[in-house]
Amino acid sequence: MKIGLVCPYNVIAGGGVQECVFALREELIKQQHDAIILSPRPRGYRKEPPDGVVFVGSAAKVKSFHTTSQISASAEADLIDELLDAEQFDILHFHEPWVPIVSRQILARSNACNIATFHAKLPEGRINRTIEKVITPYTSSILKYFDQLTAVSDAAAEYVSSLTEEPIAIIPNGIDLRKYKGKAKQTQKTKNSRSVLFVGRLERRKGIKYLLDAFKQLQILYEDNVTLNIAGAGPDEKRLKYYVEQYDIQNVKFHGFVTEEKKITLFQEATVFCSPAVYGESFGIVLLEAMAIGTPIVAADNPGYSSVLKERGSTSVINPKNTRAFAERLHAFLSDEELRASWQSWGHEYVQQFTYDDITQQYVDLYKRACVK
Repeated sequence: MKIGLVCPYNVIAGGGVQECVFALREELIKQQHDAIILSPRPRGYRKEPPDGVVFVGSAAKVKSFHTTSQISASAEADLIDELLDAEQFDILHFHEPWVPIVSRQILARSNACNIATFHAKLPEGRINRTIEKVITPYTSSILKYFDQLTAVSDAAAEYVSSLTEEPIAIIPNGIDLRKYKGKAKQTQKTKNSRSVLFVGRLERRKGIKYLLDAFKQLQILYEDNVTLNIAGAGPDEKRLKYYVEQYDIQNVKFHGFVTEEKKITLFQEATVFCSPAVYGESFGIVLLEAMAIGTPIVAADNPGYSSVLKERGSTSVINPKNTRAFAERLHAFLSDEELRASWQSWGHEYVQQFTYDDITQQYVDLYKRACVK
C-alpha cells in the first residue's frame, strides 16, 4: 500500500505525535509498504526535509491549550493537488486531524481512504468548555471525510466521540524497545543514592509544583536523603526555580533540556520516576520509557495515565494535589526494595504489548478492514 502519514506539527522539534509518525513509517516500510510523512515546513527551516518527509505548507507558532508549538498553516491548493496526483496514495492517515489547516485542505482533495488518529486529551473543567466552543465547529466539519476514526486511548477518544456516532478504534501509542536493549537497570539503588526523576516540559499542566510540594513533605516526614532531578525546559522554568528557592526545598537539581542519551542515563540512575501531570495527557509514552528501563513510577491519576497504569501499575497512581499521600507513595517506592523489584518485573512484561511492530500491525489490519474493498 502507498500510505501518507499527515502530521500537523513541526517534525524537526520532536514530540509524542511526531515520534509516533516516524516510528509508524519505519515499521510500515519494514512490512514492504511505501510510506511518506506530510508535514508543514518549520519556521526558519531552510534545509531539505528529513528522509521520508515532504513539506506541505508552513508552520505557524501558536499557543494551544497545552503548550506553545508550531502547527500547520495553509498551503497553496495547486501544490496539494500536484502532490496528491504525483503520489497516488492508497491511504492517508491523519494524526491529530482537528489541528488546522493543512489537514483539512488535504482531506478535501483526497481520493484515498482517509484514517484519523486522535492523540490529545482536552483539559477538564471551564478551560475544556472554552476550547470546545472554538474547535468543535471545525472538528465536526472534517469528520465526514474519514473512513475510520481511531484514538490512542479512551481519554483521547472522549472528545471526538461526543461529536459522532461512528465507532472509534483504540490503538495505543508504542515504544521502540530496541532503543533500551541492554540499558535496563542492573542493580537496586542503595539507601545513600536514592533519587526521584521528572522528565518533561516545564509547564503548568505537568504538575511539577505538586511534585516539589510532595518532595519537601517527604523530607520533613522521613528526613530522607533523596535527590529530585528535573529534566526538561519550558515556560515555567524560572518560576519553578524561584519556588524551590523561596520554600527552601533541598536537593533539587534542574538539568534543562537533555539529549536522548542523557535522558536514558537519568532513568537508569533514578530510584523512582514521577510524572504528576494534572491534565492534558491522553496516554503517556514517558511511562513506557520508564517501564522499558525498569524504573518504578509514581504518576498522577489523569485519565491518560490511568489507561496505561493498569493491573499492578495502579499502585503507582496518586492524586498529585494530595501532598501527604503523594509524599507517602514516593516514600514507599523509595524505601521498599521488594516493592520496586515486583514493580520492575511487572513493568518489563507489561510494556512488551506496546512495541511499534505490534502497534503498526494493528494499523495495517485496520487499513485493510476500512480501506480494501
